[in-house]
Amino acid sequence: MPAGPGTRQGVLGQGERVAAEQLRRIAEEQAALRRIAVQVASAAPPEEVFGTVTEEVHQLLGPDFTTMCRFDPDSTLTVIGVQVSPGTPFHVTVGHRGSLDGRNTTSLVFQTGRPARIDDLGEDAAGPPLSPDSSQEALATAEAVASVRAAGVRSAVAVPISVAGRLWGAMGVGAGHGRRLPPDTEERLARFTELVATAIANAEAREELGRVAAEQAALRRVAMLVARGEPPAAVFAAVAEEIGELCEADTASIVRLEPDGQATTMGGHGWAVEPRPGSRGPVPAGTLATLVKETNRAARFDADESAPSGTAEMIKGIRSAVDAPIVVDGRLWGVIGVGSRWGRLPPDTERRLAGFIELVATAISNADAQAELQASRARIVATADQTRRRFERDLHDGAQQRLVSLALQLRAAQAEPPQADELVQWLGQMAATVTGVLDELREIAHGLHPAVLAAGGLRPALTVLARRSAVPVRLHIELEGRLPDPVEIAAYYMVSEALTNTIKHADASAADVHVTATDGVLRVSVRDDGRGGANFADSSGLAGLKDRVEALGGRISLDSPPGSGTAMEITLPLGALAHEGPQPLLSPSPALAGGSAVGLDEAVFGLDGLSNAAQVSASRDSPDEDVGEGLRDFFH
Repeated sequence: MPAGPGTRQGVLGQGERVAAEQLRRIAEEQAALRRIAVQVASAAPPEEVFGTVTEEVHQLLGPDFTTMCRFDPDSTLTVIGVQVSPGTPFHVTVGHRGSLDGRNTTSLVFQTGRPARIDDLGEDAAGPPLSPDSSQEALATAEAVASVRAAGVRSAVAVPISVAGRLWGAMGVGAGHGRRLPPDTEERLARFTELVATAIANAEAREELGRVAAEQAALRRVAMLVARGEPPAAVFAAVAEEIGELCEADTASIVRLEPDGQATTMGGHGWAVEPRPGSRGPVPAGTLATLVKETNRAARFDADESAPSGTAEMIKGIRSAVDAPIVVDGRLWGVIGVGSRWGRLPPDTERRLAGFIELVATAISNADAQAELQASRARIVATADQTRRRFERDLHDGAQQRLVSLALQLRAAQAEPPQADELVQWLGQMAATVTGVLDELREIAHGLHPAVLAAGGLRPALTVLARRSAVPVRLHIELEGRLPDPVEIAAYYMVSEALTNTIKHADASAADVHVTATDGVLRVSVRDDGRGGANFADSSGLAGLKDRVEALGGRISLDSPPGSGTAMEITLPLGALAHEGPQPLLSPSPALAGGSAVGLDEAVFGLDGLSNAAQVSASRDSPDEDVGEGLRDFFH
């Protein structure tokens, strides 16, 4: 039977009403989305956006309750927005923390990362299993589930909030009294969570930009201290203060790890900085510093309800801590650490510490280099003073006394000249005296610069050293021609000092000497199979050698573990040093008598010069002083 005109009009009217309702709902939703978008675009704080979104969704969808939560790193949730219809016994507020266990839509979102729906929730709604040891979050979740049951909720939907590809939180709604949420609820919620995710991403970007700016400013302030050469103590104090504020920490400290297992506090900032800077003590067992010392890597501690109560950080009231190693010139120097009593330190704390660690290491390295430079200069000055005093003593006790005697004899001859038949014998005695003096001067000069090194170079000089050694020496030399004079001298004394220590202290059965010159670098190594235990600090000879090598732009290394022999190696650059031929202090001169080489080079100190000095001294009251001053002036 065909429908009448009234029936057709009723159907059309109902369709129009449905269409109008859909248009109204779409318009309301678009208006709500537009209001939220404007708020997001105006860079409103995320907390305001959370509240607005929760309120708009609650008014738009008309559920009994609407919630928004954040997923925390410890697998718990924090409620950040909530709206409840009047008369609904739902007792969850903003700030509520709960676990993510049990059968509920929020837990399903957390587990799957996808929207979740339960339309038969009722009495089957469940939180985590409880026990006397249950955490506060588990108890809070059980209370929330009880609220859901009390509200008579039967249908619930939750959708994920994803920020930059990571699951950040969830937004959910619930309906009771036998109602079922519409099938498009997930889709409609998703449109709002997209705006929430945008607001969160923008806020995080602004926060990250602010953190980066603050971090760069802090690094710049510390870098200025390092560049100005401020004392390490000032740098330590500044770094501790900067990282404490930057990481939102309650305490920050820098400690130096000593070779004897002790630790020295170098700087600190904030609450409970104990012990004070400058104090020493053992590294407490069970702390992050111990772990850093053992692994040479950063370590982190975050306390929760299940953390052992005897944990060292917890005993000190620390709830979150990060320690990181300070490495200087390839060795573990100390530890830098921050701690918080109330909340977790930021997840990128280790990265933030890294930039400051580099500056601290630079400051330490600069201070060490400055101290070593000052010590090296002091040793060089002391060595020069000792050498001058030795020269003066040797000259005074030897050659100077003989020259004074010669001057007195010349004065006597001047006052009473010898007879003609005695003159030849007297001149012979004078020549013998001068020859002896020149021999003594030559011996002193040879102590400064070995004659065989000056004449033949490094290969014959090291061969003589090896032949004279009381310990058998295996010599391996790969050299062609001569090397720059300073390099040959440094290499010679390195081998000489090393062999001397081997003979005197190592109790070794043999030693190996390797000398090579390749790629513009001279490499010299000396190894023995003795008892080891050598170090620069306990040997003035090794310390002086180190100064000599570093003054030439080279490097020296010493490996001498107790009971395992000693290995010393130097590398010296060749290209930066001009090739200067060796210049011996003493050179042969014509024989005074009998054809023997007995003199100094005339440019240094000839026979005529000696005679003139003696004649001048003969006319003075203090010939000793006159001749001594002449010798001292020459050697100075």
